[in-house]
Amino acid sequence: MSTKHHLGDSPISYHPSAASGWADHDSPRIRKTSKAGFRPIGEPSSAVKLFFPRDEDDDEAGPASQHKSPASPQIHSEVPAKRARDEGALPAPQPMQVLPSIVRDSLKASIVPKPAGSGDVSVSPAQQSHTVEPDTEGTPRPSSPSGTTCKDLYAIVSQVGEGTFGKVYKARNVITNVHVALKRIRMEAEKDGFPVTAMREIKLLQSLRHQNVVRLYEMMVSNGSVYMVFEYMDHDLTGVLSQTQFSFSEANLKSLCSQMLAGLAYLHRKGVIHRDIKGSNILINNRGELKLADFGLARFYQKRRRSDYTNRVITLWYRPPELLFGATVYGPEVDMWSAGCIMLELFTKKPVFQGNDEIHQLDVIYRILGTPSTERWQGLTALPWYELVKPKDVIHGHFRDLFSRWLSPAALDLAERLLAYDPTQRVTALEALEAPYFKEEQPPPELPVDLSTLEGEWHELETKRERAKKRRKLENGLV
Repeated sequence: MSTKHHLGDSPISYHPSAASGWADHDSPRIRKTSKAGFRPIGEPSSAVKLFFPRDEDDDEAGPASQHKSPASPQIHSEVPAKRARDEGALPAPQPMQVLPSIVRDSLKASIVPKPAGSGDVSVSPAQQSHTVEPDTEGTPRPSSPSGTTCKDLYAIVSQVGEGTFGKVYKARNVITNVHVALKRIRMEAEKDGFPVTAMREIKLLQSLRHQNVVRLYEMMVSNGSVYMVFEYMDHDLTGVLSQTQFSFSEANLKSLCSQMLAGLAYLHRKGVIHRDIKGSNILINNRGELKLADFGLARFYQKRRRSDYTNRVITLWYRPPELLFGATVYGPEVDMWSAGCIMLELFTKKPVFQGNDEIHQLDVIYRILGTPSTERWQGLTALPWYELVKPKDVIHGHFRDLFSRWLSPAALDLAERLLAYDPTQRVTALEALEAPYFKEEQPPPELPVDLSTLEGEWHELETKRERAKKRRKLENGLV
């Protein structure tokens, strides 16, 4: 998790009338119906696969959503950004039992509840013989022997993020002294079942093992809440770009960009679209290693047959133009646009395309890249919302003029290929890694190991708090 880590942050849409600027909505959850094909926690079931509908059965982009006008007053994301009601501080530690079968057996194991009123959930006897596998990357994993309670195993250090379904905490394993990130999935009303996006994230992370993808260690259950235990990362990209103690060198920036692309190349090779690449979902540790996080919106895709998906994904500032034009049939190229946005952000230290809503987002893109034409983008006029959101005036782009002060010629070339309007012309992650920017231009990539000299840890959460403090000071000064 982004530690957050941000693992829980989901895409958010800007709503001009909202006081905070972001629209919050209730999270989708699986409900207990005769058609759901599952039983809630506490009732044995082997129908776990029905938690994860096949792409062709995906109901997230039905006829109503495919042609919905973007001009509606409020734009909803597939998953809410953050719950409007604060869940409060982490409750006093309750006895927890490790549930490795949730991770290793796709949640197929039977979870047996304790007698009513006990407040805890325990695992079946067959699950008590849990053995922790060594981490393939050599990193020590948290030890969770059977019968260990949360109080015995983890000491909460601090909150480091707020996710879709709960808060994220930095915690220390008191046995191994290894720090982990605990992502709490709120399970207050048992009748509501388990959040769909959390289920998808767990399933996806089980299948992923890469040095540039965050590692899910195990699952724990306690007192109505489920905890995902992740490897801990010291910073996220949004936080680390906001600090002024340390400056990245050209070689450092090239390394971060390369690591991001390597993670995406792995995901896309495995048939996974992330669908929420943004600064707070890109984690960095003090060794300079970068890992992609928060797979709550990720989906498996079929490489040989494009499927319909919702276009209400990817945080607005990182959302590609085809989704803003209403496209629902897409693939990994949507992640590559987001990667292009992140590449520019690495150099400029702030998001480049900062729109207020979908229409304004397109206008911001036009003023940098120019308006799209059928010559630049075949199939443009066939997009569902083209007539509604097509540009009224022709605007000439000045991308290179704007960014030549930060990016080298080879870096500009790569960024332009990542930000191609036509998704079919957009460079893939593998192709990007072979670009002259990495293969020919000096200096070669170099891990930003000097991040270890930073004072404190830098996450989007701290960045938001600092901005809020400055805003309050300014307001008080004006008063």
